Amino acid sequence: MLNLDTLNPEQRDAVETIRGPVLILAGAGTGKTRVITFRIAHMVERGIAPDNILAVTFTNKAAREMLERVNQLIPRDARPKTQDPDQKPARPTISTFHSLCVRILRQHIEKLGYKRNFVIYDEAEQLGAIKKILANISAKGEQTDPRAVLGLLSKFKNGGAQAEAAFKDPNVSALAEHVRKKYESALKACNAVDFDDLILLTLRLFTEHPDALDACRARFRYVMVDEYQDTNAAQFQLVHALTQKHRNLCVVGDDDQSIYGWRGAEVANLLDLEKHFPEVKVVKLEQNYRSTNTILQAANAVIKNNARRRGKNLWSQNGQGAKIQLQAFENEEAEARTVAETVEFKRMTKRVPWGDQAILFRTNLQSRPIEMELRKAGIRYHLIGGQSFFDRREVRDFLAYVKTFLNPHDDVSLLRIANVPARGLSDVTMERLLAASQERHCSVFTAMRHTDVQAGFQTRTREAVQEFIGFVEETRAKLADETLAARPDALQQWAEKFLNETGYWGELRRSEKNQENAENRIRSLRDLLATMDGDAVGKPLSDRLDEFLEDLTLDSEREEEKEAGDAVTLITMHSCKGLEYPHVYVVGLEEGLLPHARSKVEGTLDEERRLFYVAITRAKRELMISHCGGRKKYGQVMPCHPSSFLKELPKQLIEDADEKGKQPVTPASAKDLFAAMHAAIQ
Repeated sequence: MLNLDTLNPEQRDAVETIRGPVLILAGAGTGKTRVITFRIAHMVERGIAPDNILAVTFTNKAAREMLERVNQLIPRDARPKTQDPDQKPARPTISTFHSLCVRILRQHIEKLGYKRNFVIYDEAEQLGAIKKILANISAKGEQTDPRAVLGLLSKFKNGGAQAEAAFKDPNVSALAEHVRKKYESALKACNAVDFDDLILLTLRLFTEHPDALDACRARFRYVMVDEYQDTNAAQFQLVHALTQKHRNLCVVGDDDQSIYGWRGAEVANLLDLEKHFPEVKVVKLEQNYRSTNTILQAANAVIKNNARRRGKNLWSQNGQGAKIQLQAFENEEAEARTVAETVEFKRMTKRVPWGDQAILFRTNLQSRPIEMELRKAGIRYHLIGGQSFFDRREVRDFLAYVKTFLNPHDDVSLLRIANVPARGLSDVTMERLLAASQERHCSVFTAMRHTDVQAGFQTRTREAVQEFIGFVEETRAKLADETLAARPDALQQWAEKFLNETGYWGELRRSEKNQENAENRIRSLRDLLATMDGDAVGKPLSDRLDEFLEDLTLDSEREEEKEAGDAVTLITMHSCKGLEYPHVYVVGLEEGLLPHARSKVEGTLDEERRLFYVAITRAKRELMISHCGGRKKYGQVMPCHPSSFLKELPKQLIEDADEKGKQPVTPASAKDLFAAMHAAIQ
């Protein structure tokens, strides 16, 4: 028998209310998943057939976790038996929106003129179809980014506020409509659909064939939707269609954690639920099981500044806890260095594992200085929700160039950059050169210099090989020029010059159809160049390059260690929802970053504040927030101002790090510190 005594009063109320519309407002860390799974188990225990229960969430991972928990709560022998002894006991349907629609369409899609064995196109296949369409409608020399068109089509299909904003321009709207018709025809000819189609075709099925809708309603009499604040217009319509008759809808969510407006989520679906279900019962979950009251009070104080929200006040029985550390730094390098030092200090003195610590930031570009400092300190980390700075194409290309100049016999590096940007050394040419090097038991660069090898190529290719050899040798000669060694920014200037001369900056711009992506790549590389010189003024450039690479390149042992479980988490604020860490560092709280510069133009300041709220509520025990007075952009330090959100934090909850550092060290505290550090290194 299910024991509901383990739930708090509000959780129990949510679990026991199984008929009619219910809105469970689940604040951060209030046991949302526990309530959902207990509610499903309770419904089965009360005699509701499991196959009449539908729970919808956004990720396969969340669906699997939910199903596992439900199976643990409902023993097999307690599940209703089927008439067929060979048939498995019925169980609730727990799935994502898309997998639910696939189930429905597999049964009924023939009514829409498709075959049941339809295929689902992935992004690469979608882009291929778009490229063919654009090739036929674009003027000569005109280039349209297929990814941008695909994004427009997605907005078009999913509707809602984003679509209205995107298609105000009649030219954009006309292009999208034209491409959409041809795109749909192309997919249908292949008996294919894309992910957006799964929901749209299901809605079309329900509209054109009410019998299919009636069948689904008869099957799914009790519907639950997790993370309801993240639903878009199409998903809302789907839920509404399924529940309009029986009205046994339970939605779970938190408007304060609605942070995906940029991808179509509409928080109004949750805020305005009473418009569609006037009789809805609202249950607030406000007892937090994750954080200290200091952290929760700070989060409450920030989020209350959003005017349109459902009021809630998070609290905890975990005690008041430590004050929030607020730190101001001169620049991002100082910020990153202090965070890395603090991470290691906590590990050494307080036995806090790396895995209990997380660093949160607004954009992926902010990870660069942090990754560099963590690497220098030998601290393991893993990056979630983005690509590691050191795995970015432009960074790997540049480092391959540097390695080639230092050692042209490094075949791996040379093969990577030989034709980047294009200089007449095609893949076929490089394959032949690699084969020649293997035959002669020498490096590719040595093989290139053999006149008999060159003679095997046509004139244009032979000239390209010779030009590349000359380029490498000339660059290596410049590195040996002692007159350049005295300049404090010699490496940066040298790198800027050769990247410009090779046309690499232009290559980055050409290779990215999205201009913003191109500029981000250029910025990330220029930010790296700005760190090259360090304090090694006077040393030969080649030696300084060696030191630069040594600081950046992890050896094989470090790479193996990186896979170990104990590692600091680096994560964007958008990716951290649903996660928690005992110790959290929120960096870059500056105007233009958080809130983002675009928020004032786009009217998304409330969502930026919600993003800060989500970041704060990831912390369980200790929270540090930092900002910088200057941050590099394209190698130039740009002045920064503290985020306006910092003013919303109650002063009594904040401890300025500088003030804390001024507190005298007592003999007792010094003794304790020494003992902790001594124990840590044993």
